[in-house]
This record gives sequence, C-alpha cells and structure tokens, in this order.
Amino acid sequence: MNELLISEIKSEDKELLQKLILIEEAVFGEQVHQQSRSSVQELATSSTDASLDVLETIIDQCVAVINEIESPLERAECLLNELYFQHLFIDYAQASWPLSAYHIAKGLKQRLMSPIVKAAIVAEIITACGFDTDLVFVPNKIMVRLCCDEQYAIIFDAVTGESLDWTELDHRLDDLSGDPGDDNLKSVNDKIAIVEYLISLKSALIREQAFDKALTCIDIILGLNPDDPILRRDRGFLLHQLDCFKVAVDDYRYFVEQCPQDPAAKILKIQLEKIDVQNNTFH
Repeated sequence: MNELLISEIKSEDKELLQKLILIEEAVFGEQVHQQSRSSVQELATSSTDASLDVLETIIDQCVAVINEIESPLERAECLLNELYFQHLFIDYAQASWPLSAYHIAKGLKQRLMSPIVKAAIVAEIITACGFDTDLVFVPNKIMVRLCCDEQYAIIFDAVTGESLDWTELDHRLDDLSGDPGDDNLKSVNDKIAIVEYLISLKSALIREQAFDKALTCIDIILGLNPDDPILRRDRGFLLHQLDCFKVAVDDYRYFVEQCPQDPAAKILKIQLEKIDVQNNTFH
C-alpha cells in the first residue's frame, strides 16, 4: 500500500472531504494530488470525475441566505432548510448505494451521495457558513452535529436531513445524559469515518465484480488497522477471486489462527486443505 497515501489519510492537517478525494483517486486509478488543499477553491480543482466548483456555489448561496439572520438557532435552521430543500440534498436511506454515490464530485452533481460522502460534504458546507461542525456516532449510524452556540446543537442524518430531538436521542443512547450538544457525545474521528466509507465502497465494488478496486479498499483499511484478522480474511477472498491463491491462503491461514472459534474459520480450515497451492497465479 502507498505509504504516502496512508500518511495523508492520517494527517490532522486535512479535512475529511480532502481525505476522501485522495482515496477516490487511489481506488479508481487516478493520480493522487500531493499538494496541500486548504480551501474550497483548491478542492474544486482536485476531484477525479468532475469539477467541485458547484460546492463553492452552494456555499456562497447558503451564506447569502443566512447572512442577515442574528439568532444562531434560526440561522442554523434556515441553513439546513436551504441546503436540503432549495439545493435538493434531501434523500432517503438505501440498503446499498451505486458506485457513482462514492465519487465526490459526481455524487454532488447528481445529488446522490453515500452516507459518509454526504456527511463530509455537508460538514464542509456548514463549516464554511460559520458553524462548528463534527460527526458523531448515534446508534446505529454516523450523524452530523451542527453547534449553534455553546448551549445548543442540532444532530441530524446527513442523508435525509432529519434531526433528532432529545427524546429520540435518549432512546438511542440510554447511557447519555445532558443536552445533545454535550461533550458526552464524542466526535467520530476521521479514521472511523474513512473505514466506514471504505467498507461500504468495497461492498459496492464487489457487487460490480470490480475485485481489484475492492482489494485496494481493503489494503487501505489494513494500512490503518494492520493485521486485523477479519480484514485479512476479506482480503484473502478478494485475492482468491483474482487467482492469487498463495497470497489468499496466507490471509486465510492468518484468520483461522487468530479466530479459531469463528464459524467461518472452521469452514475455511477445511477448505484450506483442498487448495492446491502449487497452481498459483502470482500478482
């Protein structure tokens, strides 16, 4: 795996959206831009499928709409209304997403974005409009938190735009006390969001039988979580599909050794005995 890419993904100097663009470039075979991207204008020239100029346009229009509103809460509500209704960000949850939803610029242009892509874009827009924004995990999904001020925050689903009231949040987080904007609801770090994105993208690529690109996703995740036995098993499956039998066997064996009680490990242990590692295709 490209050590520079992993270093860029781990960097605290880049926003989540910038990191997703780097991953998109790596997975879909585009050249990775190594220069710093510290502004929306720079992001607009770096996407792989289309221009992100539309992102800057959306931000400018949202800023203009909320500019004269003094109340932070009213400004936040007006911003979300502008974004989800006027700019057609409103959508519905899907069990699976098409590959185009994982491309940053293409997904934005089509208004069809997978959850993490949309969360990153929405957070970028809201932050550019002057609010503190982060991602939080509310079982069973990652959501966006918009901090109106020190006392109040709006927590909402990036895909649908639907916000949670305290009663609903209380039901979903039994051990949480205080206001939804309280620090007890910890921010999701970029690594967790990126792994979520890559796992979902990997599944979409496997559905399309793009096993080489799915393998790149797994390799990036392993660069962040080395020697994870479940990921090694998944990589073994993809290598097997690509006829890299010997390397696949190594990953399968690692999984069996690390997770001997896993039902899948017991099945794999039997299958490993049947694999003829003498007839391999080495990649």
